[in-house]
Amino acid sequence: MPRLLEKCRRLSRRPVVFLSWLGRYEFSILLSAVVLFAGIWGFIELADTVMEGETRPLDERILLAFRTPGDLADPLGPGWIEELGRDFTALGGVGVLVFITLITFGYLLLSRYYRASIFLLTSVGGGLLASTLLKLLFDRPRPDLVSHGSIVYTASFPSGHSMMAAVTYLTLAALLIRIQPRRRLKAYLLLAALLVTVLVGISRVYMGVHWPTDVLAGWTAGAVWASLCWLIARWLQQRGAVETSAQDDVE
Repeated sequence: MPRLLEKCRRLSRRPVVFLSWLGRYEFSILLSAVVLFAGIWGFIELADTVMEGETRPLDERILLAFRTPGDLADPLGPGWIEELGRDFTALGGVGVLVFITLITFGYLLLSRYYRASIFLLTSVGGGLLASTLLKLLFDRPRPDLVSHGSIVYTASFPSGHSMMAAVTYLTLAALLIRIQPRRRLKAYLLLAALLVTVLVGISRVYMGVHWPTDVLAGWTAGAVWASLCWLIARWLQQRGAVETSAQDDVE
């Protein structure tokens, strides 16, 4: 019986140990995210392929897979799934992202991370500007195969919701990680940011307002921007230009 209890205790500690290990290597995780989403080179190659129309068959196949066979106006699944899709897509909307950014800005101010709060606004604002410019540059039409589940008024490539979700949530996570001494919390923040970013992107395809390659491009550009912000924040903190945590990393 004591051996069984000891084994159960060891098993229960594994998730905690994993999160601690993951939090210790947040730099590698962010760089891996850039590699995963193909980085700058991948975005350029993807944009070139999309503009030449080579991705159209694959885009159509994936987009139609999210629709009920025989009724392209009906997203796949019951009504509560459709409502869930709208909820997730709202997490990448400008209004929600601005609100979350301001809430975090207030938290940093109250925590006396004054320069970090300014860096936050600059990072997210710069990402929004980059997203807008990319849309104007490529000016890709929205999907015309299915009805749209939400109102759209900008170009399709890259997905603004996907890019800004990656920019905002990953940048917030990266910045908070730099001032958070606990490794498990570092890992938790990063994993939560990645999860929300992925869900927002999938919801845009599910709602029929973006081609899958729009979302992939948004993820790529957003991950690159967040990684760049992380590197700049780290460089500034090493020089004392942006605040860091007052404690060393602890378990």
